[in-house]
Amino acid sequence: MTPADVLQLIKEKEAKFVDLRFTDTIGKEQHVTVPTRLVDEGFFKDGKMFDGSSISGWKGINESDMILMPDPDTAVIDPFYEQVTVNLRCDVIEPMTMQGYERDPRSLAKRAEAYLKSSGVADSALFGPENEFFIFDNVTVSSGINGCAYEVDSYEGAWNSGKTYEDGNKGHRPGVKGGYFPVPPVDSQQDIRTAMSMACEEMGLKFEVHHHEVATAGQGEINVAANTLTKKADEVQILKYALQNVAHGYGKTLTFMPKPIVGDNGNGMHVHQSLQKDGKPLFAGDKYGGLSDTALFYIGGIIKHARAVNAFTNASTNSYKRLVPGFEAPVKLAYSARNRSASIRIPWIANPKGRRIEVRFPDATGNPYFMFAAMLLAGIDGILNKIHPGDPADKDLYDLEPEEDKKIPTVCHSLDMALEHLDKDRGFLKAGGVFTDDLIDAYIELKMKEVTRMRMTTHPIEIEMYYSL
Repeated sequence: MTPADVLQLIKEKEAKFVDLRFTDTIGKEQHVTVPTRLVDEGFFKDGKMFDGSSISGWKGINESDMILMPDPDTAVIDPFYEQVTVNLRCDVIEPMTMQGYERDPRSLAKRAEAYLKSSGVADSALFGPENEFFIFDNVTVSSGINGCAYEVDSYEGAWNSGKTYEDGNKGHRPGVKGGYFPVPPVDSQQDIRTAMSMACEEMGLKFEVHHHEVATAGQGEINVAANTLTKKADEVQILKYALQNVAHGYGKTLTFMPKPIVGDNGNGMHVHQSLQKDGKPLFAGDKYGGLSDTALFYIGGIIKHARAVNAFTNASTNSYKRLVPGFEAPVKLAYSARNRSASIRIPWIANPKGRRIEVRFPDATGNPYFMFAAMLLAGIDGILNKIHPGDPADKDLYDLEPEEDKKIPTVCHSLDMALEHLDKDRGFLKAGGVFTDDLIDAYIELKMKEVTRMRMTTHPIEIEMYYSL
């Protein structure tokens, strides 16, 4: 879509506003709205000035002017606003150079794609994340000097089997680990997931499947077609926006938080990945699982750098409450065909053209532009340096003998551990100028504030364990 096409769309739909969208360092989508009378061909060359100092981890107040440069190819009508509004995704531009701001996630994603091409490894990379979520009826939270607490609730929650409701308790609900995936009325969220899928389609995504997930209390998954790195990161932001707003419209609340409930499965974001060159799939071959040497080296790179990559793929303190054995979250850095206890799986497919790998430890609290770029750069490093991942793991990695278990490395067990590894193992990220020391240092500083806040907060479990000692 060209600027002229966007102007025609505004005219045809009689749009009154344009909503400019961009993503901050931690991965939260931000926006600013302008009237369409200010939008002309020049708008797509000059962009919209804004104050970058108000975005955490970005500019200081002494150098705060930045430009939102709209990408006309991303234009879409927002289905949630009362007034007809065209959404446009933006790159953040430095006004002095008119180049992408080095800490802007979307500009970084474009640098990663440019580096992939310049490396000679491949022309493009496809990413297909599987976003899991919970739909709750209510959430309350409090945190103060004298206490903290939270509570989520869902009609579907197994804990509500004995609760009295005005219109009666119908009894149909999934038990703990019982949500995958009975038909309604046990699955009470078929219609809302369908509405979410339709909203995704309205916003330009290619919906493929939706279903209830394993956990009780309204865990679900909606998948859309794979896409190239920057476009897929855009689509993750669109999907999260669409799902949370549909839930809000139904009087419910939706979260991608990895572990909002205890004792049942959490939310992951398994990411399918593949490389292409001259229209040919580079991961198809005659090695283990139908993979090529290129694919195996890509896996080797991800395994080698996984703990640094964790800082982006598992970017919250809550992420590591999911990354524990026994709840389908793979912690062992191994690969296998179909074995879901390995952190990297080779899915079975009928057509070798679709050969890919699935990295299973990520979750949706990370910035999608950063996490996809980090995994790609780890994979490229593996290919360029021929890092072989070793033998595959075809047995249940949760049920190994102690001596065998010790031989298999694991992902990080905390966010601060991941940030330490990122600090030490950053060289592969700086290849091609994709990530910079400035960005990495700013990211670590921002995320360590989250770690420190969590460290300083007394937890109710600590009261249980230590109050009476």
